Amino acid sequence: MRILHFSDIHVDVSPHLVPFRDWIGKRLVGGANHILRRGKHFRRTREKLAALGAFADEHEIDLAICTGDYTILGTEVELAAAREAVEPITKRPLGYVTVPGNHDVYLHDTIRERRFDKYFGEFLRNDLPDLASADGWPLVRLFGDHLAVVAVRSARPNPQVWRSSGMIEPGELAAMQRIVRDPRVRDRFVIVATHYALRRPDGRPDGRNHGLENAEAMLTALAELPRGCVLHGHIHERFRLRLPGVRPTILGAGSATHEGEEGFWMLELDGDGGSATPGWFDGKGYRLDTAETVSIS
Repeated sequence: MRILHFSDIHVDVSPHLVPFRDWIGKRLVGGANHILRRGKHFRRTREKLAALGAFADEHEIDLAICTGDYTILGTEVELAAAREAVEPITKRPLGYVTVPGNHDVYLHDTIRERRFDKYFGEFLRNDLPDLASADGWPLVRLFGDHLAVVAVRSARPNPQVWRSSGMIEPGELAAMQRIVRDPRVRDRFVIVATHYALRRPDGRPDGRNHGLENAEAMLTALAELPRGCVLHGHIHERFRLRLPGVRPTILGAGSATHEGEEGFWMLELDGDGGSATPGWFDGKGYRLDTAETVSIS
């Protein structure tokens, strides 16, 4: 089984397409920052996503997983554009799994209007809803007899201009502990997909205003998992990390479209585990760095 993991594609739209009512508070500041600074890094996003779709076809990817940040400001027009842009990537034989990133739930209006669900809800299925929290998360997808993908929601609105941190709600964290202990999941190779990194590339905790607030509690839950890996985005740097006391390998995809920093992972799984190969963009298409393949068994 081949799995494509990518993240943080940040599909933007022309500012004049965003309704006036959406330009409030932090979104006005974030939009100005994107226009004046960040936007130059994502000008070829749609072109690159088309190339990533071609890569998925060429390499016969069975399942694609995106760990969020489809947008810049979490507006409906951006989500619609992002959904259209990733359409070819979603057409995998085993489907598509995703979680929202902090940019996708930028402010509370995105939650109130269920914008992410409107455009990506078809990919938010749960094969074991009896294990979920009251709000329906985490999501568990079962593939064949040997793989489970657990999608954990860690992003939340951050109205404060200076903050982009995340948190897994206590009920969802308790559900995560139930999931990793459940025999329908525990005996499989388990991929946990979430937006926020559990650690920075050097192994240190992320900053209070940028990282996952209860990363330690999540790591404690993952310590019970005998086989698997953790996939995430948020930090625009592709990296691999192993932590003491936690068996699953942690794989940060970085951003698949950030100019000059493009990254992703391709996982190849058998019954007991497998390998992960990093990928990059050569200016025209996506390539694999097979010399850097690592075991994730």
